Amino acid sequence: MKWKEIEGGVTTPKGFLAAGLRAGVKPGKTNKDMAMIFSSQPAVTAGVFTRNVVKAAPVLVDQKTVSEYETAKAVVINSGNANACTGAKGIEDVYATMEETAKVLSIQKEDVLVCSTGVIGQPLPIDVIIKGCGMLKEALTEEKSGGEDAAEAILTTDTHKKQVAVKIDLGGKTVTIGAMCKGSGMIHPNMGTMLGFVTTDAAISKEMLQKALSEVVEDTFNMVSVDGDTSTNDTVLVLANGMADNPMITEENGDYETFKESLSFICESLAKMIAGDGEGCTRLFEVTALGAATKEDAKTLAKSVVTSSLTKAAVFGKDANWGRIICAMGYSGVEFDPESVDIVLESEAGRIELVKDGIATDYSEELATEILSANPVKAYVNVNMGMCYATAWGCDLTYEYVSINADYRS
Repeated sequence: MKWKEIEGGVTTPKGFLAAGLRAGVKPGKTNKDMAMIFSSQPAVTAGVFTRNVVKAAPVLVDQKTVSEYETAKAVVINSGNANACTGAKGIEDVYATMEETAKVLSIQKEDVLVCSTGVIGQPLPIDVIIKGCGMLKEALTEEKSGGEDAAEAILTTDTHKKQVAVKIDLGGKTVTIGAMCKGSGMIHPNMGTMLGFVTTDAAISKEMLQKALSEVVEDTFNMVSVDGDTSTNDTVLVLANGMADNPMITEENGDYETFKESLSFICESLAKMIAGDGEGCTRLFEVTALGAATKEDAKTLAKSVVTSSLTKAAVFGKDANWGRIICAMGYSGVEFDPESVDIVLESEAGRIELVKDGIATDYSEELATEILSANPVKAYVNVNMGMCYATAWGCDLTYEYVSINADYRS
């Protein structure tokens, strides 16, 4: 292992400050709803955004900013309002937020990125946002508490904060990567209603940073599903300010591979946190497809099983109904021999083979129920056609999921 996991979040790397507070975007009196990340030095930026044709105003603006400018210094995030499907006014509000943030921080407008999450189709309370920018500037701190507050302020239906950090060695220098994210519902491959923010003091070129992020997202955030809905606001941003003073990464060398593997660990950790905190869920459900002819086949099989509503319901019911698993494999579009399929369930309660060569084994229903009662639950589906594999993450489907989403705007 080339990295060491440490306690922390977005303020853990050198030169990064953060804040989170209540500005008044959300109803109520106590919920934090605005956050800011600030780098004391210009930070090379990379981003990956939703593939939904309907893109929120901040996504459209951030895509342009990340594409046209080498660096940024600040990210402003609000929860409670997605600023999606809000027309020209939504775009104007993003630029107004950028301008106010630039003013209070004494930086350029182009140094600011903006993200939003929450209800779609409602105008952004821009007066509240503008006021919040100044409040956040005054609250910025490099202390752990700043990252904690920011991680709390970006949540919507999430039940807890999601943070992770690691230390690595690059060229004899200690480099730190910290991150936070939000995501609980409207989560589906091609990200989901999730916002992810990664900060690092690594020195790396924009080209290499974007390459690493784009490749890592494919096997992490794009392998998560809670409910089959891809959002309008999905964004993952990485800011690298170079303050670790490691040799600049400008090519695919050993340091690049170490950085990319560490970034992959960060993104996988966050992806699993999102899946395990799916709206109303009781268990993280992890599916690994093995023995596929190609990597794409493996990913397709794993996603098909993890997104199957019937399989998710069976996990909730602690029912080892493997027929639902093999059915989901069968309609995935991947060609395989059903008589070569093996299916195994595993958790801290044990491991059990349900299917061997396409036929049910003489397994214990009692043990299978015990395994399905633990958290997380893992399923291994092997089509025995090659050497490729892939893992997808999801969760069980519960009554509570319907309750949460039936009342989402209330």
